[in-house]
Amino acid sequence: MKYTIAVIPGDGIGPEVTTQAKKALDAVAEVYDHIFLYKEAQMGACAIDATGNPLPDATINICKSSDAILFGAIGELKYDNDPTLKVRPEQGLLRLRKELGLFCNVRPVKAYDKLIKNSPLKKDIIIGTDISIYRELTGGIYFGTKQTSEDGTTAFDGCSYTVQEISRVTHLAFKAAQNRKKKVTLVDKANVLETSRLWRKTVTNIAKEYKDVALNFLFVDNAAMQIIQNPTQFDVVLTENLFGDIISDEASVICGSIGLLASSSIGDKNALFEPIHGSYPQAKGKDIANPLASILSAAMLLEHLGLHDEADAIQRAVEKSLDLGITTQDLKGKNQYAASTAKVGDFIADYIANQEDSAMNFKNIHMGQSTII
Repeated sequence: MKYTIAVIPGDGIGPEVTTQAKKALDAVAEVYDHIFLYKEAQMGACAIDATGNPLPDATINICKSSDAILFGAIGELKYDNDPTLKVRPEQGLLRLRKELGLFCNVRPVKAYDKLIKNSPLKKDIIIGTDISIYRELTGGIYFGTKQTSEDGTTAFDGCSYTVQEISRVTHLAFKAAQNRKKKVTLVDKANVLETSRLWRKTVTNIAKEYKDVALNFLFVDNAAMQIIQNPTQFDVVLTENLFGDIISDEASVICGSIGLLASSSIGDKNALFEPIHGSYPQAKGKDIANPLASILSAAMLLEHLGLHDEADAIQRAVEKSLDLGITTQDLKGKNQYAASTAKVGDFIADYIANQEDSAMNFKNIHMGQSTII
């Protein structure tokens, strides 16, 4: 099969990790007889530097004409350190979500056995954790009316939701739960916020259509505590934009590294796949960034295209890299050998292409211990 993939490397370590994801996709294409055509586009600080616009029209057009979008990261220190700048990298991503109608963000959170020791949480608390967070992405306070008084002493951010905005992401969450552990937890603040009351009413009505899925509710402050104290209780977590942003980042500590968390942003016609980590500009060009989240984003991209065996091949390759310890420094202990960004990507691609070889042979070659040329 032939697919067109828009590639937005972005800023900071974005281009480096995206290159490793493309290596994995190229290996999949070779093994499973596909053709992936990449169309590269700009967004973020690099786009501002080149065009003055964080999201050029050319990028929107490329994304709309592609089967899927692979995205790296956006952000540079000069923008992080000066919040007064009016044109900002993140405006590009927010606008792209709106332009493409990417209304649902999905973030899987999984505790990998080999990395449980890296988590600050106790092993007996997190072992077996497998959560899928469904976050509404194009509504709420991030997209509401924003205003600051002329004297600069008062600021206002408006938050609104419609039944239609809530319904479409809710149906996706319940359908996902039907293929998992059949449980949805709505995270809201319905004791205080009118928007949360609309969420609870709408989700409760929709739940009646999914009789095989259990629905329960948690206020966001309680959910923030429960996701650390007892994460295995969760299956699918459904929530609004702001709460989802916070809860999903908090949940990243469970797996031991934010460098392992992939995500997808889904609309009716388009879908974008990205690691949840930022652009980490301090590591740019040093070949030390963890590419696994970007590579796992490529696996989610393949799932979206209906290429389930191919996605599974990438998942197995990532798990093998963890099992053999072929990982970057953020997943290592002190004084342990760490692979570079590129070396991890090479291993993933090699494993996909040669899945029948022995694990020892892979480890020797990719840790630089083999005499085989």
